Amino acid sequence: MLKSVAAESRQSIDRNVPVELLTDVPAAAAADSSAPHPRRGSSASHDSVDRGGVPTVRHTLAHPPAQHNVIDQTLLDAGHDRNPDLLPPSRDSAYTGRTVVSELEEVKFDFEGTLRTVLHRRGDSVIKSRELGVVFEYLSVVGLGATARYQPTLGSTFNPVRMLEAIQELRHPPVRNILTGFEGVVRPGEMLLVLGRPGAGCSTLLKTLANHTEEYHGVSGSIHYDSFSPSSIAAHYRGDVTYCPEDDIHFPTLTVSQTLKFAAKMRVPQGRASFNGVDVTRKGFVERLEGMLTTIFGLRHVKGTVVGDDAIRGVSGGEKKRVSLAEAMASRSLIGCWDNSTRGLDASTALEFIRALRLATDIASLTTIVTIYQAGESLYNLFDKVAVISEGRLIYFGPGGKKAKEYFEDMGYRPHDRQTTADFLVSVTDPNGRAFREGVGADQPGHGIPKSPDEMAAYFTSSHVGVQNRQDIDLYKAENVGNDDKVQAYKISARQERARHTNKASPYTISLFMQARAVILRRVQIIRGDWSAQAMQLFSFVFQGIIIGTVFFRSATSTSAYFSRGGVLFFAILFAALSAMAEIPALFAQRPIVDRHRKAALYHPFIEGLALTIVDIPIALVTQGAFCILVYFLVKLQQTAGQFFIFFLYVVTLTLTMNAFFRSIAAVSKKLAPAQSFGGVMIFVVILYTGYQIPQQSMIGAVRWVSYINPLRYAFEGIIVNEFHTLNGTCENLVPSGVGYEDVQLANQVCSTVGSLPGMTAVDGNRFVQLSYDYEYTHLWRNFGILVAFAFLFILTLLGITEVNTTLDNEKSVILYKRGSKSALPTPTTPHSSTDSEKGNTRDLRSDLEDGEIEEKRVDILTAKKEKDCKGKTGSIRDETKTMDVFSWRHIEYLVPVAGGEHHRKLLDDVSGYVAPGKLTALMGESGAGKTTLLNVLAERTGTGVVGGERYVNGQALPSDFQAQTGYCQQMDTHQPETTVREALLFSAKLRQHRDVPLEEKEAYVEKCLVMCGLERYADAIVGSLGIEQRKRTTIGVELAAKPKLLLFLDEPTSGLDSQSAWAIMNFLRDLADSGQAILCTIHQPSGELFQLFDRLLLLRKGGQTVYFGDIGPRSSTLIGYFEKYGAIACGPDDNTAEWMLGVIGAGATAKSSIDWYDVWTKSEEAESVQREIDRIHDERKKLPPIRATQDTEFATPWVYQLRTLTQRAFSCYWRNPTYLLAKLMLNIVIGLLMGFTFYKSKDTIQGTQNKLFAIFMATIMSIPMSQLLQAVFIDYRNIYELRERASRTYSWSAMLTSQLLVELPWNLLGSSLFFFCWYWTVGFAGDRAGYTYLLYGVIFPIYYTTIAQAVAAMTPNAVIASILFSTLFSFVTTFNGVIQPFGHLGWWKWMYTVTPFTYLIEGLLGQAIGRNDINCAQKEFVTIVPPSGQACAQYMQQFIARSGGYVSNPDATSNCEFCPFRTTDEFLGRLFNIRYSHRWRNVGIMLGFTLFNVIALYTLTYLFRVHQGNICGSLTNKFRSQKSKQAKK
Repeated sequence: MLKSVAAESRQSIDRNVPVELLTDVPAAAAADSSAPHPRRGSSASHDSVDRGGVPTVRHTLAHPPAQHNVIDQTLLDAGHDRNPDLLPPSRDSAYTGRTVVSELEEVKFDFEGTLRTVLHRRGDSVIKSRELGVVFEYLSVVGLGATARYQPTLGSTFNPVRMLEAIQELRHPPVRNILTGFEGVVRPGEMLLVLGRPGAGCSTLLKTLANHTEEYHGVSGSIHYDSFSPSSIAAHYRGDVTYCPEDDIHFPTLTVSQTLKFAAKMRVPQGRASFNGVDVTRKGFVERLEGMLTTIFGLRHVKGTVVGDDAIRGVSGGEKKRVSLAEAMASRSLIGCWDNSTRGLDASTALEFIRALRLATDIASLTTIVTIYQAGESLYNLFDKVAVISEGRLIYFGPGGKKAKEYFEDMGYRPHDRQTTADFLVSVTDPNGRAFREGVGADQPGHGIPKSPDEMAAYFTSSHVGVQNRQDIDLYKAENVGNDDKVQAYKISARQERARHTNKASPYTISLFMQARAVILRRVQIIRGDWSAQAMQLFSFVFQGIIIGTVFFRSATSTSAYFSRGGVLFFAILFAALSAMAEIPALFAQRPIVDRHRKAALYHPFIEGLALTIVDIPIALVTQGAFCILVYFLVKLQQTAGQFFIFFLYVVTLTLTMNAFFRSIAAVSKKLAPAQSFGGVMIFVVILYTGYQIPQQSMIGAVRWVSYINPLRYAFEGIIVNEFHTLNGTCENLVPSGVGYEDVQLANQVCSTVGSLPGMTAVDGNRFVQLSYDYEYTHLWRNFGILVAFAFLFILTLLGITEVNTTLDNEKSVILYKRGSKSALPTPTTPHSSTDSEKGNTRDLRSDLEDGEIEEKRVDILTAKKEKDCKGKTGSIRDETKTMDVFSWRHIEYLVPVAGGEHHRKLLDDVSGYVAPGKLTALMGESGAGKTTLLNVLAERTGTGVVGGERYVNGQALPSDFQAQTGYCQQMDTHQPETTVREALLFSAKLRQHRDVPLEEKEAYVEKCLVMCGLERYADAIVGSLGIEQRKRTTIGVELAAKPKLLLFLDEPTSGLDSQSAWAIMNFLRDLADSGQAILCTIHQPSGELFQLFDRLLLLRKGGQTVYFGDIGPRSSTLIGYFEKYGAIACGPDDNTAEWMLGVIGAGATAKSSIDWYDVWTKSEEAESVQREIDRIHDERKKLPPIRATQDTEFATPWVYQLRTLTQRAFSCYWRNPTYLLAKLMLNIVIGLLMGFTFYKSKDTIQGTQNKLFAIFMATIMSIPMSQLLQAVFIDYRNIYELRERASRTYSWSAMLTSQLLVELPWNLLGSSLFFFCWYWTVGFAGDRAGYTYLLYGVIFPIYYTTIAQAVAAMTPNAVIASILFSTLFSFVTTFNGVIQPFGHLGWWKWMYTVTPFTYLIEGLLGQAIGRNDINCAQKEFVTIVPPSGQACAQYMQQFIARSGGYVSNPDATSNCEFCPFRTTDEFLGRLFNIRYSHRWRNVGIMLGFTLFNVIALYTLTYLFRVHQGNICGSLTNKFRSQKSKQAKK
């Protein structure tokens, strides 16, 4: 019978700690003075941990050895009285509690003491304590999708065979086993460490145990949370079981304090402990919990800083990770699953966090499950149990510490020298990483030892550890499963936590009202955190209001302005609808956060939708208020208060309605792209069927019903009848009138405006809208009611769908291969062929092979038996990478402007060092120490700030092409995601190796690099589908393919990797260094064995200050000797040197050293020795010839060659991105058909001619969605250039722009052609005029909008701003093209008419398509005129018709003449819109001129905004001063 280690060590710890009190006042520690005796002082270091396991760890923490302290942190408090002034401080901040948070503020806080005080005062609380464990048996998880497949392309999408395969997959989706046959138990108070390679199933196990199984196809077996089932936990106690994901996603505009306070506020228990007789209020609880968490995680100095994201600058990556951890702890769960939560943290901070978890688990009897990819020995020994997973099979579940290591040693494996226990346990699952014990096996090493996951799982099941695990499960089930007394006690405790008005069966702690209040407040804080977005939105409405108001400025009340008034009212509701489109991406951006909060039982998801709607109201009142006031009073609409407020009410209500509508679209969809596409189509639908462009009575019956479900239609009718109800416009176009009709009586004239009556000089507005649009004033409030009903419908839809659909349909992680690849797809059928679906398919395909089948090309120094096989490969590396040049730097400083440039912050402070050939140099320091900054400065990759100091190669100035002669591997692994690995390396070789190198030689070298990087099997794999390790290897391979001559920089090459992958990468770098390559590499959490691969170390502390530079020495002896020499505590023989040295210098979230190690370094003999060594290097190397540039131009290849290579890559990537191309093509087809059938077979009447006019006008609006699509792709390509390829001098920015233009044009031409064929003949345009229209719309127009869209994107930082800017610009230019407001009414803005490109586009299309045609009025379009007695209609109207146009249908009649105002379309277009048929070819030339201007603007704006650094005038001034300085020196 197995008794857990944790249980043995917890005998003296009361397990009935009320979890709801864990987060009470930090100051409470001081209130408890009931401890029997003070404990002695401690200076326990981070690494003063005996390797005997958790009991020894706890004993050490309780009774640490006395020694000289070096870290200025206060004492470990176990709840006993003590005098902090008399005791030496402890360096173990997160574990001991009291910390020094920053240099400016010392926070006297005791984490352990607070927890124990809460324990002692648990009786003050009305809430009974509770605990929860988890036991699982025969647990299996099945996921959807294959592990590998071919990359889809546009061709494969339309391939009939592939279509049939897709249909078959929908009917019978492929499944794979992710986990198989898991069983184990984690008791309250125990910590389980889950180990395995990426893709093994670690994250899936954590998600499954946290009850987050929605994304999986099926889960079988049994899981018991004591006596509760997973369904019961999900329904009633969801917040007690939480999962903290690896990714850090937060609302970027919330501050750290606001983020944590919100999480705490949503889980405040109803009953709280009192201190000194004073009840703790909810607010006080939240404040104290937030204070505790920010102290534990070292976040007090950034409490007021926004969290930030890629677009908004906020806290650092390490600090963001701490925010995620603190937020998860604020939820006060009983079972916590922490998925790789130490990623991105330095070793010291990671250790502090795990120690904090250890304390909370022990004292509060929590159940903690953690997966860590690179766990040091200090971290490993803090866990009670260990689970080891190999490709979805459980190969070990039992005690941690030495017992787990002994288990695998007994199986036949052995650890490598200085290999940590956690790394050893993971290595046995890797065919390339494991080593067998000598003497095991009869014929060969490893013979008879379990190797495959199935064999290991079977071995475990039959082993004594497996039997003990089974017994432990049975014992726990007997004690806890089916225990009605514990169930009732648990339920009572949970109910006591709930707020008074909360459903007792609800999983949420606080009531709906409290949830709504908190979420609304958070929404306000989100908006306040980013006022720039709201200011931009307000500015856009003010800008549009001013433009529209001035274009329609003081519209006349006469009938001549009736059409214009309809236009301005239409624009008013159009902007309200268009602005709501931005809600779709906004909702998708926050969905992962809302889903995480739902799973943590913080609040109902529909509350977030409700908060959005409520907060929308004041925002809409402000933005629409500004817009409406400007438009209403500039245009001078009906000047009565009632009509203004009705207009304002309609616009605001429509805004709220459309916001809810587009949010509902986003809520329904699980993917952003379909939601945006559908939203774009719906924009066209609601605009077309408003009733302005085509009145309802003119719509064909098959689609007329759409207008009845269109909110815009009711809003437009409401505001237009509101405006025209009191309008009785004087007729300005009496027929007949003018010369020859001076003495005609009014009885013989009529107004040509629709709605006029014979003998009347004014036209009633009510009659005008009734005949023109079939609108009636009596519908005013009915329509408003319908609009409100739509609003409620959409809001309720939003709330309902949001509550049930909170997840995103993320793409399943599958490695994709190029079609036609020679590599066969892996088709695993065994149960252990698994991937961790949320992590990416990073399982190395080499695991499909037996040990003897591993290719001998791979470098693997983990096993001595393979050293011989590595000679050939190492030799090839040495031949290609050897260099003899030394790179050095002295007194490097780096200042960046802050506070708007008024002040400067020093990020690097007097850093000196060198990198020699054949040496692997590590650059280390805590988060924020300036490691990446120094790397960027040395590599000349800084864009802002001032760099001081000198950099040399062989003691001489850097060559002009220094960037081209060095390689820089970024942490982000930036690549073109659609290329294959081979193509990525070949692209680098073709453009970065010298132009004289033959292509065959470059291709051969790429194949060598693939072998060197271990990427042979992935050569034809698509880069964007690779796992973390393969992407990192690809990054290194891309730089090696360029043959860097001088130096290789690497930024965090092991970040996010498991220990085996990190070891493989670092071994490869070690080989490169041994072959003569000079390497400078930053690294975060190296294990002891990884650290020994480095030759030298440059160690920085915060502020970019050097605390050590020099050799590391055998077993780190040189480094350890230096720090111990100047007062550091001794480093134990089993301590991880990297963790030890970071602890010594005070690195970590809360640590601080009492020794100023920067001052020690600057005054040390070692620092002087470094300067002497640099002098020696300079003196010796200056005798050598200076390093010359390897190329006489900026780039290695000619511009034309760059263009050809870039264009080939772009066309290939586009072809492999069918989602983008299909969105582009299908949008054209769908909108073309929609518009074609909306204006189906328009007749030759006045209304029919107007319909054709709007059919063409609306066709030009297609440029908006098309431009937004291409802008996003354009910016993605530009980002790759700016982030990696520009600094490497791979190719010219102008070549990049040209290639992007060339690759976009064919697809946009094809899209416009498809639109043309779906639209032109359907509307009813003449077939014999299609050629010109196709030339202008199908050829010139796509070239125009492609160039203008890219030009706008060129000056914007991201796609969102580019979309806003382009939409504003587009609405600006379309306003002045003479359609919405005819040319004769533009007034002061007529000059814009002549400079707007759409003027000539619209004129060319309309003039050619409908010009030179007759108009035949419909019966209702005739106006009836009574001629003078004795005159026939033709005789009476002859003179007027000759002058003004039109015709009489009954020329011989002597009464009731039926007069049509237009005889030809030229009269209609010329008189109203200033459009001339004769200008059609002139317009073609002008459009080509505008397009050429766009191309010039594209290159110019890119240079000014993205290439040129700083102010142009300033640059010219600096050049002038530089020339004068050179002349003066001469």
